[in-house]
Amino acid sequence: MPSRSRRGRLAVAAALVLIAPLLVVGPVAADPNNNSPAKLTRAVTLHGVLRHMAAFQAFADIHGDRAAGRPGYRASVDYVVRTLTAAGYAPTVQEFEFPYVEDRSELQQISPTATTYVRDRDFTRNGFTPTAPGDVTAEVRPVDVVVPPGPEPNSNTSGCEAADFAGFPAGYIALIQRGTCPFTQKVLNAQAAGASGVILFNEGQPGRTGLSTPVGETPGLAIPVVFATFEVGAELATGGPRVVRVKVDFTSETRTTWNVFAESDEGRADNTVMAGAHLDSVQDGAGINDNGTGSAALLEIAVRMAKVKSDNLVRFAWWGAEEEGLLGSEHYIATLPQAEQDRIALYLNFDMVGSPNYVYGIYDGDNSSGAAPPDFIPPGSAQIEDVFEKFYADRGLPSEDAEFSGRSDYGPFIAVGIPAGGLITGAEGVKTAAQEALYGGVAGAAYDPCYHQPCDSFTPVADGADAALYAQLDAEYDLRGNVNAEALDVNADAIATAVITFAFDTPTVNGVRSQGRSHGAGTSSVRITA
Repeated sequence: MPSRSRRGRLAVAAALVLIAPLLVVGPVAADPNNNSPAKLTRAVTLHGVLRHMAAFQAFADIHGDRAAGRPGYRASVDYVVRTLTAAGYAPTVQEFEFPYVEDRSELQQISPTATTYVRDRDFTRNGFTPTAPGDVTAEVRPVDVVVPPGPEPNSNTSGCEAADFAGFPAGYIALIQRGTCPFTQKVLNAQAAGASGVILFNEGQPGRTGLSTPVGETPGLAIPVVFATFEVGAELATGGPRVVRVKVDFTSETRTTWNVFAESDEGRADNTVMAGAHLDSVQDGAGINDNGTGSAALLEIAVRMAKVKSDNLVRFAWWGAEEEGLLGSEHYIATLPQAEQDRIALYLNFDMVGSPNYVYGIYDGDNSSGAAPPDFIPPGSAQIEDVFEKFYADRGLPSEDAEFSGRSDYGPFIAVGIPAGGLITGAEGVKTAAQEALYGGVAGAAYDPCYHQPCDSFTPVADGADAALYAQLDAEYDLRGNVNAEALDVNADAIATAVITFAFDTPTVNGVRSQGRSHGAGTSSVRITA
C-alpha cells in the first residue's frame, strides 16, 4: 500500500489531469441563450462540475485541507475568482476576521480494545473558561451514571455532589453524565476528588444523545475535559475496566478569511436574486461533498449564465468560515445596509448536494413538517420550495422535506426576513428503511458516512472510510469518491432551474413581477468589497 504522502501526490496528479482542459483551452464560452431551465440544464454538465471539484481536491492534497484561515481555503478562493474572471465577471472579495481555532484534541480507548473516536462526531473539546490543556491516559471510572438513561430528561445527578466521588481513585479519569446541575459544577467536583481528566457525556433521552459544547466559568480548572455522545459514554461506562486517553490541545487566534461574490451585468438591482454555497471545508479534510459539491455546482452555473441578460440582478456567493459557525454569511448580512438588504428578493442555499447515501432534501419552506417554530420562516419561502418540488416531480423523482433550521448559510438571511430555500442530500443523519425504498442505498447508514472527516474526499477508503459500505454503495450508484454522481448531476440541474427561474421572475415569492430589462436594468449601487 502506498504511503499517505505518495497517495497525496497521486491524487494531485489525477486532479490536475482533470483540470488541465480548463487551463489549456481557457474558459468555457458562456452563452447568452442559456436563459431558460431547459437550455441552462443542458449547458450545466456533471463533467463541468467535477472539474471544479478536482481543483478543490488538488488544493486539499497540497495544503492538507480547505478550512478557513488556512492555505487550502485561500487557494480555493483564488480558483473561484480566476474562473469567474475568465467567464467575464468582475468578482469581488470580502475580507473579514474571525476567531480561528486549530483543534488537536483526542479521545481514545487504549484497552481492552483500541478505539480512536472522531473529533466533532463522537466527542468535542470543552469551551470552559479557562480551558485547561492536557494529555492523560488512565482507567476511566463512571460516577453515578445511569445507562440506559432514565425516562425523564435533565434528571441525572451524576457528579453534582462531592459525595458522588466517595472512594474515587486519585488519578483516574471521571466519566460523568449530563443532568440536573451545571457542567462546571461536575467538572470542578471531579478535579477536587483527584480526577486526572473528565469525560462528560450526554444524558441519553431523545434530543439529548449528540454533542454539545460545555461552557462556563471554571476557576482553577487544571485537567483536560471533553464532551462525548451518549453512545460513546454508554460504551465506556459498561463492560469492565477501560483505559482511556483524553487530550485537550488547541490553538486560538484571530485570522483573516474571505467571501467571494459575482453579479450579473444586467437586471433589476432592487429585486436581487442571491444564490450561495460555503466554500470552506472542515480542518483535515478536502470537503469534497461538504461543500465542494454545492460550491462547484454553483460555480459551473455562474459560468454558464455569465452572458444571460436576466430581468433581475443575480448575485452568486461563496461563503467563508461556514464550518466555524456561518461566519461569512453572518458578516455579509451584518455589514449590509438595510436598504441593500431590502433589495434582496430571495436567497437560495446549496450545502452538500451529492451525499453518497443521498436523499433529495428540500428546505421545508412551508413548514409542512411542523419542525420550525412559529414565525421562524419568512413568507415567500414556501414558494421557493414549490419550484424545487416541481423540478423533482417533473422528472419523476422522489423528494422530501429537509429541516428548515437555519443550520447553514441561509440562517442569517431568514433572520432578517429574507425568503430562502435550497437543497441538501443529507449529512450525519441515518437513512431510514422508507428512504431506502425511495432512493436506494443503505438503510441504517449515514447519508454521508464521511461527514466532517478526512474521508470526505475523492479517495474515501484510502482516507479511512468503511470499505465494505462504500463497496456496497458503489455497486448501486455511480460514486466519485465520497460523492454520488447521480445525485450531484440531478441537483446541479435543480439548482440551475431555480436560479434561472427566479432570475427572470419572482412574483410568487415577493409579488414583484419583472417588466423587462428596460425597467431597473443595470448593476447594484453597492459593490461588495473588503
